[in-house]
Amino acid sequence: MSRIRIVLPFLETERIYLRELRRSDAPDIYRYAQSPEVGPRAGWEPHASLDDTYRFIDYAIRKKDFGQPGLFVIMHKADKRLIGTIEIHSYQEHRGEIGFVLDPDYWNQGLITEAAKAVIVWAMEGLELKRLTYCHFPDNLASKRVCEKLGFTFEGVLRNKFLMYDGTVRDDVTYSITDEDYFGGRIDWVERFKQDLFIDY
Repeated sequence: MSRIRIVLPFLETERIYLRELRRSDAPDIYRYAQSPEVGPRAGWEPHASLDDTYRFIDYAIRKKDFGQPGLFVIMHKADKRLIGTIEIHSYQEHRGEIGFVLDPDYWNQGLITEAAKAVIVWAMEGLELKRLTYCHFPDNLASKRVCEKLGFTFEGVLRNKFLMYDGTVRDDVTYSITDEDYFGGRIDWVERFKQDLFIDY
């Protein structure tokens, strides 16, 4: 059965822009994906070589063949540098989950919150999601702060949910935004942020 391929738009905010992942992005992604501070926080093993990054990109691009939206790369406008990736994964018509990673050189600057806001607007209005979730490991306090800034609602801890690359199993802390939250005005940043968000298909 053929699936409709989702077209990712170009998204631009004050400090960043988001575009679709390309295979040629591998060297820039490898720069931070090899860091032990990055992959394990998201559940994947640090890349040991550039070949690992190419395999990751090929896998990410193939997901579009199965109806998944695909990955955005996060580009820092002032530095003209690729600094991370962000996506809606586990997409099934009315629901999806947001996930992201960021180069440690750019942590604690509000950049992932800015990127996530842009993707949330597109996901809720473009993909017409009824439910958007985000999960993080219990010790990832930075992700907890991002969830709070974005207006996600805490739902609980899913015990032994995530199987790590090394065989260990971890709990996942789970949050959500629903279409009632988003369109009902409960997410207080939406209308203000949309004024400066550029979306181009």
